Amino acid sequence: MRDHQWRGFRSRAAALAACTLTAAVVATGATPAYAAADTQPPTVPGPITVAAIDTTWVELTWAASTDNVGVVRYPVSARFEDNGLTWSTDTNSIRITGLGPSRTYTFFVSALDAAGNGSPSTAPLRLTMPPGDDQPPGAPGQPVAFDVTATVVRLRWAHSVDNVVLERYEVFRVGADGALTLVRDVSQYPPNNSAQISGLTPNTTYTFVVRARDEVGLLSPLSAPITVTTLPPPPSCSVRSTVGQWPDGFVARLAVTNTGSTPIDGWTMSWRFYAGQQLRSLWGAEVVDRDSSYLRVRNVRHNGLIPPGGTVSLGVIASGSQTPQEVTVNGGVCEVADE
Repeated sequence: MRDHQWRGFRSRAAALAACTLTAAVVATGATPAYAAADTQPPTVPGPITVAAIDTTWVELTWAASTDNVGVVRYPVSARFEDNGLTWSTDTNSIRITGLGPSRTYTFFVSALDAAGNGSPSTAPLRLTMPPGDDQPPGAPGQPVAFDVTATVVRLRWAHSVDNVVLERYEVFRVGADGALTLVRDVSQYPPNNSAQISGLTPNTTYTFVVRARDEVGLLSPLSAPITVTTLPPPPSCSVRSTVGQWPDGFVARLAVTNTGSTPIDGWTMSWRFYAGQQLRSLWGAEVVDRDSSYLRVRNVRHNGLIPPGGTVSLGVIASGSQTPQEVTVNGGVCEVADE
């Protein structure tokens, strides 16, 4: 064989071997060397269409993207309320399971090539799943009033039980004729079983009930009612405090005087109390609740009545340096008394 013929044979053999190697790399899913120099993204996939659907799954398909090298993957995403879901497929279709009946999802598809270049997403597909729920929620628990002022009532109740998922609670005021007036909608994203009812009239009796609604719109029976009387208008009061402090704590004695002309019959008192503080001891009152800024207490059996000009005394030992300030009685801010 002549030398130039042998060199040509070796060149063709080398080229064939290179082609075989490239094909092997692509076939095994590895990124070929030339993909690293690829900066051109794939085209946008075609519109998403529904190929098949049931109450908890859907099969989606779309026109394939094109790319100068090749599309390797289609990321698929969905939104439901504030939640995001993601999937991936190497074909132009996907079957997605574990969805909720009657829920509305918004789907998006994009394309990726071997170099990681991504296409823009398709136009969104907004899809409401078929209803698969014919069972209404159970009745919520009877509401309990855990904080009452002259114009505000705070309620909490035991959650309803539903076979799929709750969407919201509806809180109603019950009129003297039995008519229901919606006063609060309580969304269940995230779950919540309490509500604050504001704008009420002082010294007035109200009745409330709660109802649950699921995502299909099925309604629970009404809860058992609760009847609660708001407090009289905020009283006039003054507060005198005696405080002893040490490096990381204090003892405070409060003397709260009714400076109005009507008796205070039952009281709830609050004052500044930060989240990091620890309550060590309390006398003359009992704790109602606390949040990140305030401690709420109420009278004990022997000191609920404060006549005009009368004074109630209580004390607290706690950690921290924030002593009782901004003292309120039944929603009325007490003036700081002169020493």
